[in-house]
Amino acid sequence: MECIAITHVAFEDLGSFAAPLRERGYTIRYRQAGVAPLSPDEWLGADLIVVLGGPIGVGDLQDYPWLQAEIDGLRTRLAAKRPTLGVCLGAQLMAVALGGAVAPSGRFELGWHPLSLADAPGVLAPLAGIPVLHWHGDNIALPEGLSSLASTDGTPCQAFAVEDYALGLQFHAEFEPQALEAWLVGHSVELRHAGVDLAALRQATALHGAALRDAAVLLIRHWPE
Repeated sequence: MECIAITHVAFEDLGSFAAPLRERGYTIRYRQAGVAPLSPDEWLGADLIVVLGGPIGVGDLQDYPWLQAEIDGLRTRLAAKRPTLGVCLGAQLMAVALGGAVAPSGRFELGWHPLSLADAPGVLAPLAGIPVLHWHGDNIALPEGLSSLASTDGTPCQAFAVEDYALGLQFHAEFEPQALEAWLVGHSVELRHAGVDLAALRQATALHGAALRDAAVLLIRHWPE
């Protein structure tokens, strides 16, 4: 089976999702968004597509017009009910492809906080009570017919699913704690502008990172079915 993982910055990769996907028999191929776009056959033919995060957003289409090709590819794939996972920016692109919207929240949610899960968390059950890493400033407005599976204060939609073939995660369940320094360097400008305490972020990562990694492995072992 083939998994195509679309990256927007190299250090935001599959992280802790990679090993359980390989254990399940997936061969992973990375593709750089805007540099190596997927063909129509790849959008439909891959057994699993994962669209990962990055420092740009859906509102940056004018500056990064190739984002529209991602949205169009996702729209085609989701209409065909092909297994698709989106993380942070990837989840936002999925929401727009499904007919939803994304807008700035007016605040930068960055750090470790637990999720408030819906009454029937389903695939997110391994994350119950576990602080996860948040790193975004946008909110997802889901299209009619879809509901949020998780939330935090100020972010009413942290996750959503479409039947059993599509899953969007606004937070970073895939984050590997040993990758933190790459994230801190790669996002140094926005961290400085947001006034994030890097020492506190390092401390929280050391405290919560391993539990998140273990929970993420459980999540991916059972999704997609």
